[in-house]
Amino acid sequence: MLCATSRLKLAVVPRWKNPKLLCISSFLSSPCSYRSFDRGRLDFSLRVSISHFLNTKYISPNPVKVQWMCPLFSTPSICTIKSRSLVTQASILEEEMAYQVLGEIVSQLQKSPSSIKELCTNHINTLCRKRKLRAAARLLQLLRDKHAINSLPAYNLLLAVACEENDTKIVSRIFKDMLVNHLSMNSTTYFNVAKAISKSNDLTLVLIFVKEISELICTGSVTVINRIIYAFADCGHVHNAILVFDHMKSLKCKPDLVTYNMMLGILGRSGQVDEMLNMFASMKKVNIAPDIVSYNTLLNSMRKVGRFDLCVMLTEEMGKVGLQPDLRTYTALIECFLRSGNVEGSLRLFQDMKRGHICPSIYIYRSLISNLKRLGKSELALKFLEEMKECEGDLVSPKDFKRKSR
Repeated sequence: MLCATSRLKLAVVPRWKNPKLLCISSFLSSPCSYRSFDRGRLDFSLRVSISHFLNTKYISPNPVKVQWMCPLFSTPSICTIKSRSLVTQASILEEEMAYQVLGEIVSQLQKSPSSIKELCTNHINTLCRKRKLRAAARLLQLLRDKHAINSLPAYNLLLAVACEENDTKIVSRIFKDMLVNHLSMNSTTYFNVAKAISKSNDLTLVLIFVKEISELICTGSVTVINRIIYAFADCGHVHNAILVFDHMKSLKCKPDLVTYNMMLGILGRSGQVDEMLNMFASMKKVNIAPDIVSYNTLLNSMRKVGRFDLCVMLTEEMGKVGLQPDLRTYTALIECFLRSGNVEGSLRLFQDMKRGHICPSIYIYRSLISNLKRLGKSELALKFLEEMKECEGDLVSPKDFKRKSR
């Protein structure tokens, strides 16, 4: 004999104002269309036809009526039945709202088929303004399943609003759905996800989220976790970035060179110099050889805090491991020598850079000129100013420098 709870049945009876559309209303009022029938698998043409009728002026659905039908011998509590009915009713309404908007999109596309991405984003924006986040998420899923469109702006908009509403469940759901279906994501996507997870102030939630993500995807999980770490730091939650990095060691996706370089940069920007040096030492212990990015990150951070002695030691170490200095290396070293008052050393490095066919940047010239003036070398500063003006068109600009460093 079936238990009482397993025999609990849901009957959903929409009521329609127009009796002429009895065939459509009969289909929609069928219990199987809500209980045992997978609405996502309905034939697309049928769904379009239904959506078309729903959007005509002749039909206007009333709120869905939900009834719980229980056997006489079962005695579930009134609170349990009421809570279940409210949740189920909300889910059904959100499902119907998603399909209704889908019908509107299809109807409008028949008039202007070229505006599908903008049209989708506008409807998602409308649902987000009404705070119908689950309906918006379902609509995006329907559009994706029908291979209609995968609108990254629409996904990012929904994630941003869900973050404002502190709805971590829907943020996690959307992000996982994007990963599983290999949808394109950018830095805004990861930023919104990291910000939403961080707003919960729940470290356990952070760890569970990262673990689920690592188990969800077989390949490329390290890259995804790396981007999550960077996003945590980018939204101002460095402690979560460090937490995820430490947690990676117990997951299948272990930290790689990119992870360590990223953590060096995060610790350096947050002023955690000692932790940064410990991180640099730890990557050697796990047999991950530092590259030019690792050393440049350390050099820039040590330069900012005035540790010129460490900059010299790191430069010597670079030579021992066979790494050739690049523009960022020379920029940090020249700045170090100038700040310490070693003009000859900085000029020697500047000439070495030119002999190595490394094009100077405007930043190096500006640094040379300003520091030489500060040290009372006005004539030498004027010489470099004239030189900079002569070859200004061939120099690496600050924008190019930032783009190359990414």
